[in-house]
Amino acid sequence: MADFNVNHITGKQGQQGTVLAGVTTVSSTGSMRIPSGPTEQRGGRGRGVFSGGNKVPAYTNTMEYVTIATTGNGTDFGDISVAKNYVAGSASATRGLTSGGFTGSYISTIDYATVSSLGGASDFGDLTIAKYSLSGLSDSVRGFVVGGDLSPNVNQSKIEFNIFASTGNASDFGDLMKPRRSTYACASPTRGIVAGGYNAPADVAIIEKFTMATKGNTTQFGNLLYAARDGVGASNSTRGIFAAGVLASGAATNIIEYITISSDGDAVDFGDLTVVRYSVGGFASSTRAAVAGGYVHPAAQNVIDYATIATTGNAVDFGDMTEVKYGLCGFSDVHGGLG
Repeated sequence: MADFNVNHITGKQGQQGTVLAGVTTVSSTGSMRIPSGPTEQRGGRGRGVFSGGNKVPAYTNTMEYVTIATTGNGTDFGDISVAKNYVAGSASATRGLTSGGFTGSYISTIDYATVSSLGGASDFGDLTIAKYSLSGLSDSVRGFVVGGDLSPNVNQSKIEFNIFASTGNASDFGDLMKPRRSTYACASPTRGIVAGGYNAPADVAIIEKFTMATKGNTTQFGNLLYAARDGVGASNSTRGIFAAGVLASGAATNIIEYITISSDGDAVDFGDLTVVRYSVGGFASSTRAAVAGGYVHPAAQNVIDYATIATTGNAVDFGDMTEVKYGLCGFSDVHGGLG
C-alpha cells in the first residue's frame, strides 16, 4: 500500500491554493474521484417530483416530492411559474423540466428545478410551439417532449428536445409515425419509447422507438395490449411500464403493461393499479414505478401507487399527494434513461 501525502496545493504561479487541514483521511481500493459542483447537486438522489395539474375547479402551480425508496405522503417542493395542467415532465440526475401545458390557453413555457433541492422552479426557455397533452422522457443529457395538441383535436407529431445543462429554447429532433397527444412515454439510456395516445378521431395502440443520441424520426417497436391514452409511462434501464388511462371504449382503466426496451415487441400484462383512473403523473427509479393522482368520474384523486418494476403483479399503496388533482406530470433523478 502506498501513502499519498500533501502539505499544500499551489497554482501554476506558486500561489497557495486549497489547504487540506486537520484530520484528513481517504481510503480507496481503486481510484478516487473528488466531488464537484454545487453541494445541492451531489448525492441524495432518489427523489420523484409531481408538477402542475388541475385540482378542480382551478389549475395548480404546485410541486411536491416523495423519496421513491420509501412510502409516505407527498411534501411541498415549491411552485412552477404558472398554474397549468396536461404538462410534460423530464429530468436529468440534477434538473427536472416541466414543459408546455394549458392555462386556459396553450403555452410553450419550460420551467426547471433542481430535483435535490426545494424552492420551486425557474424559467428555462420555451418549446418550439405552444401545446398541451404532451409527454416527456429523457436520457442523462437531453429532455424530450413528444406529440401534443395544438388546439382541440389538432394533434402533433413533433419531437423536440432541450439540453439539461444549459437553459434555452427547445430544438427540433424529428417526428412520430403518427401525430397524437396524451401518449405514454419512457426511456432506457439509449432508446426513447412512445406508446398509445389519441390520433384524432381515435386512440391508437402503436409503440414507437427512437435513438435519443441522434436526431431522426421514430420507427415501430410493437403495440400495446389495448389502444389507450391519458396514462403514464415510467421505466428503469431495462423495462418500460405503461399504466392507467382511457381505453378506446371511453372507459377508464387501471391496467399496467410492460415491455423490455432493448427488444422490439408487443406489451405484456403486468397487473393493475389500486384505483381505476386517467390523466395521472408518474416516474420511476431503478426498482419502482410510481403513479399518482388522476381522474375517475366524478372526482380527481390524490392516491400514489407503486409497483416493483422487475416483477409482475398489482401495484400497492405508497401514500397520498398533498392535493387532489389530475393532468399533472412527474419526473425523477434516478429513472431508467439515466442508466
